[in-house]
Amino acid sequence: MTATPAPLRLALLAGGGLAAALVIGLMVGPASLGPGEVLAEVADRMPFVSLDSGLSEREASILWDIRAPRVVLGMLVGAALAGSGAAYQGVFRNPLADPYLLGVAAGAGLGATIVIVFAGPGSVLVPLAAFVGAIAAVVATYGLGAAAGGRRTGLTLILAGVAMASFLTALQTFVQQQNTDVIREVYSWILGRLGTAGWGEVRLMLPYAAVSFVALVLHRRLLDVLAVGEEEAGTLGVRPALVRGVVVVAASLAAAAAVAVAGLIGFVGIIVPHTVRLLAGPSYRRIVPLSLVAGAAFLVLADVAARSVLSPAEIPIGVVTAFVGGPFFLLVLRTARKGLA
Repeated sequence: MTATPAPLRLALLAGGGLAAALVIGLMVGPASLGPGEVLAEVADRMPFVSLDSGLSEREASILWDIRAPRVVLGMLVGAALAGSGAAYQGVFRNPLADPYLLGVAAGAGLGATIVIVFAGPGSVLVPLAAFVGAIAAVVATYGLGAAAGGRRTGLTLILAGVAMASFLTALQTFVQQQNTDVIREVYSWILGRLGTAGWGEVRLMLPYAAVSFVALVLHRRLLDVLAVGEEEAGTLGVRPALVRGVVVVAASLAAAAAVAVAGLIGFVGIIVPHTVRLLAGPSYRRIVPLSLVAGAAFLVLADVAARSVLSPAEIPIGVVTAFVGGPFFLLVLRTARKGLA
């Protein structure tokens, strides 16, 4: 019997892992729901299917009004961060790049902080301000890179991103110090959260995520071409600056949307792409789509841990990802240093 090709096995593994993560996310909570009940209830909502899940009206409401939007939002945010991280690593040929490389986190943090200070932590303008701040930071980074380097090479953009992030973080710190009464609310947002998620947040993020995911998947083969170097890519008919611009815009849009609805969740953009790279090899033709699926599963499971470990209290999801990501990041640094030796 012919063995299943490795790419197909990895795709099946990623898809199965995501399906399992979704079921676990829907099951686990203060009101425990059985896997059979959850699967039957989900199937009952499908066309031409009629099943009795055995859930009470209250349990069905918990499933669809509380857990389902949180799980779906976690899936979208995880896919956005992991896919953006993979894209940044490919376009900048830097294994340590993450979705916040060009100042997305700093810009979003400043925007959210300003709104929290002047409109209160519960303001509906916080996600909008975070999104606008993130996009503005990337645009400013591109402008700074053009002014400093004449042309937007990968190295110039990275250095511009570091400078922009430092500047915006300093502004955010200044605003916080002038308004110490909101520091707790700001840090609560910075640590990331999915606890207040509803279908509104899902609807808010879905269009941006869909456009970004399609763009990243369509350009995944070109990232492999860029890996040979800009001059070599040019001889193959690829326009490196254009490819970099499209990929950076798509990745930044996904990361900005994720930050706007969930706050700053770190390490996902490093952990997931590197894990995929270890399993699937160095080709971004595989890394990008597998990172989208694996990132979705990873963050759903991280959220399960965040709301279960200290139940009924919750751990900020950014703390969970940092707990896993810190040791992993040290491993990445060690591997990178060996590669340079």
